[in-house]
Formats: sequence, C-alpha cells, structure tokens
Amino acid sequence: MSTSLTATQQQILNFAHEHTEGKITWYPDNIKGGARQKIMESLANRELIVCKRKEWFITAKGYDALGLPRKSPVTKQAIETVVKEATASGSRANSKQAQVIAMLKSPEGATLKQICEATGWQQHTVRGAFAGAFKKKLGLNITSTKEPGAERVYKISL
Repeated sequence: MSTSLTATQQQILNFAHEHTEGKITWYPDNIKGGARQKIMESLANRELIVCKRKEWFITAKGYDALGLPRKSPVTKQAIETVVKEATASGSRANSKQAQVIAMLKSPEGATLKQICEATGWQQHTVRGAFAGAFKKKLGLNITSTKEPGAERVYKISL
C-alpha cells in the first residue's frame, strides 16, 4: 500500500529524517498556524507521525511512506535518556517502572513471573505496562524469546 504525501509533508518528514533522527522540529517558512496544524493532524491521522512527550516523531509507517529505511530509535544511550527523563518527569528512580526497566535492560532479561514477583503486579498489568508506558509513551522496543521448555524472556532490544 502506497501512502501519498504532499510536497510540504514530504519536506517536513525528510528534514526530520535527515537532521533530527525523526523528530519533527522544522516547518517551511510559509506554513504557519492553522495550516501547520492541519498538516500535523493529517500525518497523525494516517499514523505517519506520533506524539511522545509533547514532541512529534516519524513512525515506521512514515518511513515507509518516504521510502526510506527506519532509523533505529533505541540505542543504549536512548534507553538511559528515557529512564532519566521518566525519573525527572515525576517518576521515582526506585519506582516499579524503573525496577522493570532495569530488569529488562539486564543481559538475561526477565520473565513475566519474575516481573510479577518483583512488582506485585498481575500478568495483565505487566503486559499493559509493556504496551502502554514502555512502548507507546517511552518508545522502548521490548522483544521476547522463548526456548523450548522454558518461560518467555523479555528484554529491551537496542
């Protein structure tokens, strides 16, 4: 499926890709106010961009629409930055969220059972935190692997 972009949308996304690692910080000089808002709404409605912490970023669909390879959004430094921002924005360093992130950052990762025991959360709460807080809000890439006869292991992948 091909997603067509206007020339202005193409310019905005290309600039974000080339200069700010996918973060939308620039608009053409002639695009102001309501026109800018309409462009952003159009891109967001088609899931080509996403808002994270009041800032806009290109999504995987956005990179596909540009015909460009996706930049890897998660590096070890990015994970550390996300953890620091979460702590600075009101989350405590010793919070359950911070504990889970530390468990997922470890080389061996963590099982659902281990996370439940450490936090006191139920399994559906852990899965919800993965999908909501960690993936959508913090932009972390959580992967899982399952060896035969063993429990599924979750990790933050770089």
